[in-house]
Amino acid sequence: MLPRIEAHDDVIGFHWCSPNGERLTLAEVIALPGAEPDRWLPTHLEALDDVLIEVAGRFGEVLGGGRGPSPDEKPAIASAYCAIDRACVEYDDARLIADLPDDVRAGQILGTAALMSIRLRESLGLMGPTPFAGVLDHPGPGVVGGTAGMDWVDEDKHWLGARWVVHCEDGRRLPATLSMLLFDSSGVMKDPAVDEHRAALGSVTDAVTDPGVEPMAASGAIDWLLFDWVMAHRESPDSGAVEIKSGKVADALMIVRATAASVRVRRRFDPAI
Repeated sequence: MLPRIEAHDDVIGFHWCSPNGERLTLAEVIALPGAEPDRWLPTHLEALDDVLIEVAGRFGEVLGGGRGPSPDEKPAIASAYCAIDRACVEYDDARLIADLPDDVRAGQILGTAALMSIRLRESLGLMGPTPFAGVLDHPGPGVVGGTAGMDWVDEDKHWLGARWVVHCEDGRRLPATLSMLLFDSSGVMKDPAVDEHRAALGSVTDAVTDPGVEPMAASGAIDWLLFDWVMAHRESPDSGAVEIKSGKVADALMIVRATAASVRVRRRFDPAI
């Protein structure tokens, strides 16, 4: 007998079971005698992808920002983000011990999962603070002139995060995004901007694992850079599906690590995950 995935129509998500019906994590499954991680990690990704499709079908307007959740929807939305988060961190835990080549598809699925988790939590008011929240200036109508840069909240505390900021000639600092730089701006050196964002996300991913960080602030820091990346790497402006058009396995691994790090730091203050 083999381990199996169990899912129920009235519950969002899935879990693994041992051959005798004991509930297990994916890491525990691939530690079983005769384990086949090369089959079971992809199976886990397929099950997660099915959950994302279900959640998008049920809560598409909420995910897209068309409306907020109704009171009756909030418990299911909370269950959805918890199921997505658990599946993501289980994949990463198993990946770390499976000794398999990294997978571009894993980065695409976990990137989409991260985007959905963030949007679901945002709809419930459960997000950590965005870097520089309440500090940056508000842009007015019209074209803005200035120079964009990746600004760190504290160069000595990378767990507090960074974000793109436009520095104007009049001294204003305006919020920017990677999507804005890549698709809506002129004079931007796009490849170096993408490289700088990669480096920042990797640095924050490493930093938030320190037990001395303030977890709420750290979660906001990593969620912002991850969200900014995946929003700029969707297959289309109307889609939530994340693509790795570079084909770089390193980009997939960056997304997987950041998504799992977000879950791990939030487990310090969110017992539901």
